[in-house]
Amino acid sequence: MSAPLNPLTIIPARRRATRLPDKPLLPIAGIPMIVHVYRRALAAGLGPVVVACAEPEIAEIIERAGGRAVLTRPDHPSGSDRIHEAVTRIDPSRAHDAVINVQGDWVNFERADLECALELLDDEEVAIGTLAATITDAAERNDPNVVKAVVSLKSGERRGRALYFTRATAPSGEGPLLHHIGLYVFRRAALERFTRLPPSPLEVRERLEQLRALEAGMRIDVALIDTPPLEVNTPADFAKWRALIARGA
Repeated sequence: MSAPLNPLTIIPARRRATRLPDKPLLPIAGIPMIVHVYRRALAAGLGPVVVACAEPEIAEIIERAGGRAVLTRPDHPSGSDRIHEAVTRIDPSRAHDAVINVQGDWVNFERADLECALELLDDEEVAIGTLAATITDAAERNDPNVVKAVVSLKSGERRGRALYFTRATAPSGEGPLLHHIGLYVFRRAALERFTRLPPSPLEVRERLEQLRALEAGMRIDVALIDTPPLEVNTPADFAKWRALIARGA
């Protein structure tokens, strides 16, 4: 078992989104989405929370809400690159040895979700922790927008080593499929190594950056949770979120 970690939570956010433009700024009950996510991460109580912004408008909104933001380069190819720049700038003394990457459109996660991923780093061999949930909606099995985590799990096990991630329906044969959830917890050194690596062949083919880590031999472990949090990627997702907020969820 490794020593206790001192995590820092970073939320990458940018205005440019093809399916739902300006989504960090979309308001519910007068509060922009990115502020909802920031406050939820802060309430989890797992260390400091910072929003890594691509545009000054997002930074201004977070700061007006009493939060902390750092303006990063707008041309980063991925959220991981954005959080690496943010961590390097705000923690040059390296006080934080783990980085929790919460997506800026992940609107109804719980503290327990973050803890499940963070606990995977109790094993010193694990470089990156992430989450998955068993697919229960048959339509998701063949949906390329639902990324599948291929993990070797015996009956009853709730965590295991990731063997692959894919947009295809995998693995084949009888048994459950796992919906990968885009939360990552990086060891600080693993994040630094990951962002120095060039895009890998399978990453480019599948359009999944976590494959870059696997192709480089980095160990990713996956913890199972019961219900995947809502990610707001489309107008339909946004409507679901509005309904959740209206019900007080």
